[in-house]
Amino acid sequence: MDIKVIQNVQEENIPKIIGVYSDSESELYAEKVNVLKEKKRFTGKFGEIYHVDNDEELFFIGLGVKEKITAEKGREISAKIVKELAKFKIVKANYYVFCKCNKIVRGVIDGLYLGNYKFDKYKTSGEEKFKIEEINLVIDKDLEEWVSQEGISLAKSTIIARDLVNEPANVLYPESLANRVKELGKEHGFEVEVLGENEINELGMESYMNVARGSDNPPRFIIMRHMGDEENKDEVLGLVGKGLTYDSGGYSIKPTPGMVSMKSDMGGAAAVIGAMCAISDMKLKRNVVTVVAACENLISGNAYKPGDVINSMGGKTIEILNTDAEGRLTLIDAVYYIINKEKATKVVDIATLTGAVLVALGTTRTAVVSNNDEFFNCLENASDKADEKIWRLPADEDYKKLIKSDIADLKNLGGKYAGSITAGLFIGEFVGDTPWLHMDIAGTGWTDAPKKAYDHKGGTGVAVKSLYYLAKEE
Repeated sequence: MDIKVIQNVQEENIPKIIGVYSDSESELYAEKVNVLKEKKRFTGKFGEIYHVDNDEELFFIGLGVKEKITAEKGREISAKIVKELAKFKIVKANYYVFCKCNKIVRGVIDGLYLGNYKFDKYKTSGEEKFKIEEINLVIDKDLEEWVSQEGISLAKSTIIARDLVNEPANVLYPESLANRVKELGKEHGFEVEVLGENEINELGMESYMNVARGSDNPPRFIIMRHMGDEENKDEVLGLVGKGLTYDSGGYSIKPTPGMVSMKSDMGGAAAVIGAMCAISDMKLKRNVVTVVAACENLISGNAYKPGDVINSMGGKTIEILNTDAEGRLTLIDAVYYIINKEKATKVVDIATLTGAVLVALGTTRTAVVSNNDEFFNCLENASDKADEKIWRLPADEDYKKLIKSDIADLKNLGGKYAGSITAGLFIGEFVGDTPWLHMDIAGTGWTDAPKKAYDHKGGTGVAVKSLYYLAKEE
């Protein structure tokens, strides 16, 4: 679907979508709306949709009280209306947005794209796959053009992340993920470098390579660079995404139901890749380097085992208590690399890391562990702009004691309590004094039960927008 943002309607003879507030006169078709309100067939209450198909086809959508309209409401109602258009097999429509708020317009654009999202490429039934071709979004002439460009880029980048997560693991494995990133780099304008097994070993990434050892699909270390601020080359934002393209749990094997969705264990990688697409699209004046340590966690005679002691690029030794606590083992080498080799001055790592985060926060909020109050405040502001909820977890010295090993420097499991905190602090052992944020999206990166009209079963694309706004405004 294409969205064209316009200020003057060129095609009148196509269906129209008219936003109506419950507490004010409609700016279009006021007489019809007033009649509907008087007869209580349509009141403008938020979420209402009324379809008229007489001399012309109209969809009135309820926006609620004018002063209470938000970007999130714009996102939700726009996702609903695009699904309504699909019911009536409407391929093109004019959508009149009576709003002068940049954030709300971005929310509307987001809702149209995400509400129209499907992942059905592997369905082979004879049914024709209906597609909405074009929405002409009619906005106020005072709104700046970059607002719509940014909204479209963010929505499309979120869809890129969703698609990556939803691809089955036999299609998306480390090498094919690296190839896809190369294609995206060419499309969006960021530099891509991919390291193979020999180069990864030369860097001393023993922790990462131990996780990768059990699979016949070799690992790929993917580096993306957007150097948008030549005047401040020493300031680099580093983004690190967990890239387990499949996770069986290794010898600490998961039960079958827990493995079915484990193609999603690269949701962190998808988020940083999507964010890089938007960052480059909008040519942000910021230096951003992104890395993904892509691999599979499988079982073989060569796989690492519970009880092993392994090394890391950062030089700290690790006692393996559970091979299903593997994501943090890949992330520590990736984080250490981005700080020491790419010279990142601030770092965010993002991962579908722990089941414990679902117990703590459910599927509503992303958990955050940080060593820097100011940097966390920047992320909080960015997530507010993105309408993506976060929650900071405590990270004091008492929790750090839980990951100390009797026979090595660290152990990769902190015990049955505070699992999300200890997992984050394990990664934090490798960042030194660099301002750092850890985001655990195990609860927010995937949904089996969509709650919003713009949700879709599978990957959510969460944090693409938050990371973009962090890069833009931090």
